[in-house]
Amino acid sequence: MKSKPKVAAALLLALVALAPFASFAQGQKKESAPPKGQAGERLEPDDRREVRTDVPEAVLLNRRERVDEEEAMDIPSYNNFLSSYRLGPEDVISVTVFDLPKYSKTGIVVPPDGTIDYYMVRGGIRVAGKTTQQVADEIARHLDEYIIDPKVTVSLEKAMSMRYGVIGDVAQPGIRPMSRRLSVYEALTAAGGILPTGKKQVVVLHWNPDRTLKQTVVDIAAIQKGKAPDNYFLSPGDQIFVPGNKWKTVDKILKALPVISFARIFTGGF
Repeated sequence: MKSKPKVAAALLLALVALAPFASFAQGQKKESAPPKGQAGERLEPDDRREVRTDVPEAVLLNRRERVDEEEAMDIPSYNNFLSSYRLGPEDVISVTVFDLPKYSKTGIVVPPDGTIDYYMVRGGIRVAGKTTQQVADEIARHLDEYIIDPKVTVSLEKAMSMRYGVIGDVAQPGIRPMSRRLSVYEALTAAGGILPTGKKQVVVLHWNPDRTLKQTVVDIAAIQKGKAPDNYFLSPGDQIFVPGNKWKTVDKILKALPVISFARIFTGGF
């Protein structure tokens, strides 16, 4: 019976001696564990973390392209799409002369002849085919005869002259105004989407400056699946053609069946 207290005391001393080593090992284990959030894919250009190997290459490529597109948003031609807009009939503009409200004017609708009326300008100012900056410079030249160093700003209130068309197997075909930079996928969405009888490979018809026609195929199915970027943007005057698929032929036959059945009454059956 006397040996049991001695054994218990020995065990207690052993546990006390091993305690620092156990806490040290536990701390080492916590330090070796990877911090949360490092298991993700590399999406940023300066990200040097290891890329997961279980992600398909096509998905990684598409994600990288999306990052590149986000960087491209800083390009002036993207952000300032309307700065190069060429005015035309039905566009609405405003003229502001700094500190001179008498010469400022809002809600000016460009008439069919492309010439607007303005103060002290005989015959008006031709604005069709010009940018807002070009119109502002011309107005400033006219006002310079009466005002010292006029500060003129011309703003586009509503873009109505630039148009594009969507034809073929879409829910709402037609011609629409282009008031902003628009991709093919966005244009098809605005047209109600592609019908079940339409192909997901659409054709964009674009007229070059030399009046030659350029045809470009855009794979909408790949864009919807995330396998291709939505980076084909329309130019004014472009036409999107959605051809029919094999189901269109079946649909025509199904629609013709009632007519055929009705015709059998007069033919005596066939």
